[in-house]
Amino acid sequence: MNKLQNRLNFQKKVAMALAGIVAIAITAPANAAFVDFIIRGTPEINYDVGTYSTPNIEFVTSEGGEKAGLGSNDINGKTIGDILQLKIDRLDDRDDSRNYPVGSGPYVAPYFNIWITDGTNYAVVANEPSNGAFQSLYNNGYDLDYADLSDKVAKIYENADKSWLPNNGVGLTFADLNLAGLTIQAPSVAELNAGWLGLGSGAPRELGTNKAYGVTWVFGDTASNYVSGDEGFVVANASLSAVPVPAAAWLFGSALGLLGWVRRRTASPLSAV
Repeated sequence: MNKLQNRLNFQKKVAMALAGIVAIAITAPANAAFVDFIIRGTPEINYDVGTYSTPNIEFVTSEGGEKAGLGSNDINGKTIGDILQLKIDRLDDRDDSRNYPVGSGPYVAPYFNIWITDGTNYAVVANEPSNGAFQSLYNNGYDLDYADLSDKVAKIYENADKSWLPNNGVGLTFADLNLAGLTIQAPSVAELNAGWLGLGSGAPRELGTNKAYGVTWVFGDTASNYVSGDEGFVVANASLSAVPVPAAAWLFGSALGLLGWVRRRTASPLSAV
């Protein structure tokens, strides 16, 4: 009986360990790290400025056309509907003492760009914070999930051919893009080097290297509608999370397979006791 009990205890411990691994795989979101980069012009990027909490990062866009970003590729391959949190805190004072009209670009900056693809074509989908629908989402920055985005107008940029998009890219919401099964994916350097009709110099990609990120917080713009002046936009705690990564499904299946193997290994000796 001691031998029988030992084997039962072993099987129970293995099952509990596998259940724990599977639980972690299913519930843990993919948390994204962000990288700062220059998109166009000569914006300034400074670290741990002023008396704000640290770490922080400052983006100074002193004239129209300057653009910089904070980008992450960590949820490439996911859909827009998978987004659990898209967050950034803004620390600088945005009130009228900085001459930002209420509702203007600098007043509700930054904005985000998301590269989407059908596997062949790429485009950027973006919010426009100066639009009234997004202004109510601003709260010392943004803390968004898919529910916040789903019914908002989704503007399509960086591709002149919209025939591969739902409704030819006209009148879309973020929910429409999600239902179409389009995925978040940055184009490769080679693809961006080759280019396509409608891809502009303001696309969210690193100046000089053409490295792109699936999700980017953007500072500055083509026109002068996001000029920060100096002090610039000071931000912190950029983060992004999505539903579990695809590897979780593989881990779940592997765990079930291993549990079955343990049961088979223990079944035969136990039946003979």
